[in-house]
Amino acid sequence: MQVLVRDNNVDQALRVLKKKMQREGVFREMKRRSAYEKPSEKRVREKADAIRRARKVARKQMQREGLIAAPKPKPKPVRAGSAAPAR
Repeated sequence: MQVLVRDNNVDQALRVLKKKMQREGVFREMKRRSAYEKPSEKRVREKADAIRRARKVARKQMQREGLIAAPKPKPKPVRAGSAAPAR
């Protein structure tokens, strides 16, 4: 995983890195590996993960087919410096 530091802004690069790691599931994996997991707990977790994935796929399919409404996209925040100058 690679994050570029722009203008020596390490804080922003750290935020980007944390967001990427969160998306990839690194933190969840670290927490899961920090302690022993019994085989029965592992089966329960994997089954729950499979159900969650199946529901997500079904929900996406229903949205594509128009059976349920897709979530409204969140408006992107306007960052300072990226807005057009006032005339």
